[in-house]
Amino acid sequence: MRPNFKEEELQMSQLLQNIQDLLQSFLSSLGGQISLNVMFVIYVIAGVFLVMYGFSCYMSIYLFLKNSRRVRLSDRKNILQFYREHSLDEMPIVTTQLPVFNEANCVERLIDAVCAIDYPRDKHEIQVLDDSTDECYEVTKRKVAEMAAKGYNITLIHRVNRKDYKAGALKEGMAVAKGDFLAIFDADFVPEKDFLLKTIPYMVMDPKVGLVQGRWGHLNRMESGLTLAESIGIDGHFVVEQSARSWGNLFMNFNGTAGVWRRQAIDDAGGWEGDTLCEDMDLSYRSQLAHWKMKFVFDVIVPAELPGDINSFKAQQFRWAKGSIQTAIKVLPRVLKSDESIKVKIGAFLHTTHYSIHPCMLFTAVFSLPLLIWYEPVKGLPTWMFIVGFGGIFLAAIAPSVLYFVAQRCSGYAGWKMRVLSFPILMALGVGIAVSNTRAVLAAVFGLKSSFVRTPKKGAKALSHYKQKFPWLAVMELCVGVYCIYGLLAYIGAQKFIIGPFIGLYAIGFLMVGVLSFMHYVSNIIEMHKEKKNQQ
Repeated sequence: MRPNFKEEELQMSQLLQNIQDLLQSFLSSLGGQISLNVMFVIYVIAGVFLVMYGFSCYMSIYLFLKNSRRVRLSDRKNILQFYREHSLDEMPIVTTQLPVFNEANCVERLIDAVCAIDYPRDKHEIQVLDDSTDECYEVTKRKVAEMAAKGYNITLIHRVNRKDYKAGALKEGMAVAKGDFLAIFDADFVPEKDFLLKTIPYMVMDPKVGLVQGRWGHLNRMESGLTLAESIGIDGHFVVEQSARSWGNLFMNFNGTAGVWRRQAIDDAGGWEGDTLCEDMDLSYRSQLAHWKMKFVFDVIVPAELPGDINSFKAQQFRWAKGSIQTAIKVLPRVLKSDESIKVKIGAFLHTTHYSIHPCMLFTAVFSLPLLIWYEPVKGLPTWMFIVGFGGIFLAAIAPSVLYFVAQRCSGYAGWKMRVLSFPILMALGVGIAVSNTRAVLAAVFGLKSSFVRTPKKGAKALSHYKQKFPWLAVMELCVGVYCIYGLLAYIGAQKFIIGPFIGLYAIGFLMVGVLSFMHYVSNIIEMHKEKKNQQ
């Protein structure tokens, strides 16, 4: 029997009309035309911000390509010259701080790697700053005792109040640290043996350098499509953006790990403060306002573990998004009032407020449909205006992908051409986390409190006993994804084919992240059940 396509088409049309009527009733209850006017203003503002942040990617690419060869060659020559003129006996005392919280899976790997760093033992102090509330503390205590018995200068500092979280732990450790230089590594990092030998010389050669930041590498890039996409995003930040800021004489930030601070730069900035979730960015900006220089070293790579679970990744992004906006609210007024150049001020604004792109994406996704259907000024616009407007939006929309392409091409990692094929996953992921990150941005703007949520790591033991909360936000992500599908059909029906692909990408992104959130949550429960069963 042949299918009745006409009947199915009528049914679909009726369904779309019912949804449209429902939306219209909802808008009417909110004030009809007034609501549409407000939506249009927000939509335009969001679009302008998306274009602005998109085109800033092109500026980062320009600064990176302009300075890359010159700076990297200069750095290599300076390191060689330093070791021609200095011996290891002349190296300064360094304290390496390892802030840890419930990291039983990977704390031993971290301590082993740091103890293996090639630096004079009598000039290398190691502090394990363990605030753990689970079995990690006992694991850490045993490992520290083991390495101390082998002759390493390593101590354990354990807090029970967790005041100011990571910032508080670093501050407490710094108070008793012997070194004038403080290297910091998070629990999921595995520094190479020559890390200090490749970073400390820059601080010795230039007394105005307050921070030397290394580049993040990846331990589990090829574990899954998710980790591959995450690695490309991180490469974009470190290969291009951090290079551009450092080499272009803009303000840059410490990334919380894989870097070395000068104690005096921290003191002059007012010390570690725990009133934001991005204490690293906060301290970096305050230090640069105190006229300390930040240096990014492209060729010093420190491998780290990427979150293999979408819910862990979203928690990490939530922390970074909220912390960045908190930092912007806190320090950006001081930057704008300072005597820094206009270029630095614009760069600082775009840098600290970067996560605003997520509410902008969410607003454009949600408001596109009602504006198309009911907003007469939009419905009456000629096609050429859509082409010009969305031409600019298109150039801005592809800017991050161009940046990621340049980053992969110039990263020095083999196989970059194959990784480029995973860009669609990264694009969908970047859109899909907009719901979660919008919540983070709004929480920062309205001063809502939230605790420091750690990002669980598998580490060397691949344990999975860290319980996750039910992903309620994934329900909203799925709803927005379905809504965007309807919006896509509406735009196609109105023959507005220019914006259709954007709405389609939104639909794919929200649905992908929502589905993965539930899948990984269920997988985590199953793994926990298996683990408990094996222990019995």
